Amino acid sequence: MQPRGYRNNNPGNIRLSRDHWKGLAEEQNDDSFFQFETMAYGFRAMLKILQNYHKKHGCRTISDYIRRWAPANENNTTAYIKSVCTALQVPSDFILNINDRSVMIPLAYAIARHENGEKPIIKDIEEGWELL
Repeated sequence: MQPRGYRNNNPGNIRLSRDHWKGLAEEQNDDSFFQFETMAYGFRAMLKILQNYHKKHGCRTISDYIRRWAPANENNTTAYIKSVCTALQVPSDFILNINDRSVMIPLAYAIARHENGEKPIIKDIEEGWELL
């Protein structure tokens, strides 16, 4: 069986909120997480949230973003940061350029892989980027 995030087309496991994302599935059957029409829309939402972390919360480094994405009260944030940094081959204080496709697509890949335990499809992330 596919991981929940992939079944929901929500590779970042974005929790339900008052946000009205583009591409939400008509039926929302999961009590905790959004469900999207396609994986591309799920990646779009993830990328948009990461960009908003910079604009609204001043996130700059990998550590800043992952601490906000995966708070310690729900996750082993230290292990999450290490996983993403290892995947990107950068230190935790690496400063992200949120407008750089070549940085953000690998970041989305690393987050999706950590969240779901399985590799995502790069084409889905690229399509999500194009939807921004």
